Amino acid sequence: MHFLSFPSISVQSLKNLYQPFGVNVDVLRLDQIHPLVSGNKWFKLKEYVKQAQEQNKKQLLTFGGAFSNHIVATAAAAKELGLQAIGIIRGERSQQLSHTLQEAEALEMDLYFVSREMYKLKEIPPVVFEHYEGHDMLVVHEGGYGTAGSMGAATILDHCDQRKYSHFITAVGTGTTLSGLVRAANIGQKIIGISVLKNAFSLIEEINALLPQPLQNRYTLLHDFHFRGYAKSTPELIAFMNQWYAATTIPLDFVYTGKAFFAADQLIKEGYFAEGSNILLIHSGGLQGNRSLPKDSLIF
Repeated sequence: MHFLSFPSISVQSLKNLYQPFGVNVDVLRLDQIHPLVSGNKWFKLKEYVKQAQEQNKKQLLTFGGAFSNHIVATAAAAKELGLQAIGIIRGERSQQLSHTLQEAEALEMDLYFVSREMYKLKEIPPVVFEHYEGHDMLVVHEGGYGTAGSMGAATILDHCDQRKYSHFITAVGTGTTLSGLVRAANIGQKIIGISVLKNAFSLIEEINALLPQPLQNRYTLLHDFHFRGYAKSTPELIAFMNQWYAATTIPLDFVYTGKAFFAADQLIKEGYFAEGSNILLIHSGGLQGNRSLPKDSLIF
C-alpha cells in the first residue's frame, strides 16, 4: 500500500521570495504524497482506516458534496485497502456529474444522493441498508471531522523539522487539520488558520470540540480571505495563483491553498509577522479541484 509511506513529502524553501520582508518561509508539500489521497486528506483518514482494519469492517461510508476532495480521497483509500467505499452526496444527482464524482465512481465508490435538507441531518439513507449491513460499515464524518481525524492530522508535523518554526499556516474547512496542528505544536508556536468559508464563525466552537480543554483557543482563525465563499473565486485569486506558480513552481487550488497562501503573502507584506519569524505553510493538496475552473484559467 504505497501511499501509507511518504517518501515524496518535501519542505520547499521560499527564502528568496520573502527574505526582503525579514521572515523565512517554507512550504510543506503534502500535495506530493499521492495523486488522489492527497495532502491533508490521508492524514485525516488514516486513523479511521486503522479502526476499520482493526474492527474487520468491509465498508467506509462518508459524506460530501459534488466537489469534495474528501470523497475522492476516501474512494481511493478504500480501493487501495480492499474496502468498499460508500458516499452520501449532498443534492440531487445531476445529468452530468462533477469531475470529482466521476472520479469517485471510477474508483468504485457507491454514490447515494440525498436532498440538502436530509444531508444536514447526516443520517444514512435507508436504501444503503438494502445493499450493506450496518455492522460492516465504519462511518467517517464529512471532511474527516472528528477526534480520529484530528489525531491523524497531528502527525503532519512529523514530516518537517517542527522545532525550527514559529508559525504554521493552513487553510480551514472543517477545522480538523487545524486542530491536529494545535495538538502537535510546542508551547510558543503559533497556529494560524485561514477560513475558506464565508462568515463561518461557528468554526471556533467546532475546532474547540476536537481539542482537550487546555489546548482550546490556542490558535488564530482569520475570516477575511474566503473570496466570496466556499469553492468560489475571484479574478484576483486566480491571478495570485498564477503569479505564485511563476515565482515558486508550486501549484495551488482555488478552494483551499490558493486562499491560505494569498492570506500568508498579504500578511507577510503587511508586516503581520515579527522580523525573524520562521513560517511553515501547509500545502494541503486538493489540486483536482481546479478542474472545475474554465479552461486556460491557470498557467499550470
